[in-house]
Amino acid sequence: MGAHAQGVVTRAPGPFRVDEFVDYLTLERGLSGRTIAAYRREIDRLGLFLAARGRAGPGDASADDLREFAYHLKDRGLAPSTIRRALSAARTYYAFLIGEELVETDPTETVEPPRLGRPLPGVLGREQVARLLEAGDVADRLYWRDTALLEFAYASGTRVSEITGVRTRDVDLEAGLARVFGKGAKERLVPVGRAAARAIRVYLRELRPRLEKGEGEGRLFLNARGGPLSRMGVWKILRRRCEAAGIRRRVSPHTLRHSFATHLLEGGADLASVQELLGHADIATTQIYTHVDRERLRDVHRRFHPRA
Repeated sequence: MGAHAQGVVTRAPGPFRVDEFVDYLTLERGLSGRTIAAYRREIDRLGLFLAARGRAGPGDASADDLREFAYHLKDRGLAPSTIRRALSAARTYYAFLIGEELVETDPTETVEPPRLGRPLPGVLGREQVARLLEAGDVADRLYWRDTALLEFAYASGTRVSEITGVRTRDVDLEAGLARVFGKGAKERLVPVGRAAARAIRVYLRELRPRLEKGEGEGRLFLNARGGPLSRMGVWKILRRRCEAAGIRRRVSPHTLRHSFATHLLEGGADLASVQELLGHADIATTQIYTHVDRERLRDVHRRFHPRA
């Protein structure tokens, strides 16, 4: 069959008509070069596998062959998402072959792709969040900046890039709202909340004027040298607070975002409102938080129900 050389898959035998399939993708589908290369790689891999099983061409392959192909990819340690992509390429390939009357049946029709098993995001409990927000040392020169930042992050559910990008003019503390710019520079309003507003007021009055040296670019949160706070700076602030709060697990700025969404749903908020607050374009992205809530309910049931 030939060997793999420097990560390049050896081409499938001629009877598998991969070149004709590539012409179809190029001329009729008008796909990009990168996409076509990915399709070619997957179908070459399939052709080599089928040839090794004694199949003279794609028309000789059965559904069992395609299932074995999926198991073969899994045995090689490929991720479920990669296996799904390979099977998707195989479906497109067989649709082409049937359209050209080169084969009569599609063996991919009954082959189920592997589940992706989307991981649940990590969250902090309400008591842990309270400890985190209250753990700082007031004697620390940057206490009010750090407190304002963490209160704002938890109150608004914003991404770390949105936190570092927010400007003083974007925050209306009287209205309890802030304007942030999310993915694709999409603008949205997020809540600030009373606790965050109090901390931000103190920070703006007592500390930020002393930090600002004309290089803050109007950003709300500044570093110790007076420049805009970086994403890494947010990570470091959070890490210090976790240590002070005695929280030993790994916590990221995104953990606060996950906690924000989960606590809203636990409190009875509807999914569409949480979607809007998080700035998700698709509600399917937000639905992962319902899984978190279900997992919490199952855990409560296991711990406290007498017949769990």
